Order: sequence, then structure tokens, then C-alpha cells
Amino acid sequence: MKRKDTVIDMVKTGQNLKRIMQLKGYTVKDIQEHLKLSTPQAIYHWFDGKSMPTIDNLYALSDLFCISVDIMLIGNRKYKPVLYWDARCGRFYMYYERLTALRSA
Repeated sequence: MKRKDTVIDMVKTGQNLKRIMQLKGYTVKDIQEHLKLSTPQAIYHWFDGKSMPTIDNLYALSDLFCISVDIMLIGNRKYKPVLYWDARCGRFYMYYERLTALRSA
């Protein structure tokens, strides 16, 4: 039986995490070190949609990327999450706005 409530698309979320990481100029090694992971396999599993980051890792990534957790997660919600403003994140916000405009065109 399929769920009819809000769900997270693991594959799209993984692709989104990879895209955000690249836009921010981070490498898998940078993420591994920031999250204090012993190996990078978990990160590659996130990118492939095989697994999801834990809540504490999502929270740490949110801080590192200067974006809300909702921006990283891709699901079937009807509304778009809103970026919170941080002066350090102005450049990313500009990229996000451009991407949103391109997708809607």
C-alpha cells in the first residue's frame, strides 16, 4: 500500500545534496571531515539515494551550507521552502533564485 502523506524522495534528495555541495565548492572529503565520518561511503550512498543522512548530519550540513534542512530535502510537499537570509549565504541565494527561475521557464 502506498503512502498518501508527505514523503521524501531519497534519490532526488541525494542529487540535491550533491548539487548543493558542488555549488558551495565543497568536496566529499570536506563533508566527511566536517561530519567526522570515518569513511565517505555514507555520503556516496546519500548521493545515490540508497540512504539518507541522519537528523544530526542534516542539521550539521544545514549549518555548513547556510541553508535550511527543508531546502536540502526533496519531497512531495505542495509549497516551496523559503531560504533564511544570512549575509554569508547571499551568493548561494542568488544561485538558488536563478535555478528556480530557469526551472519555471
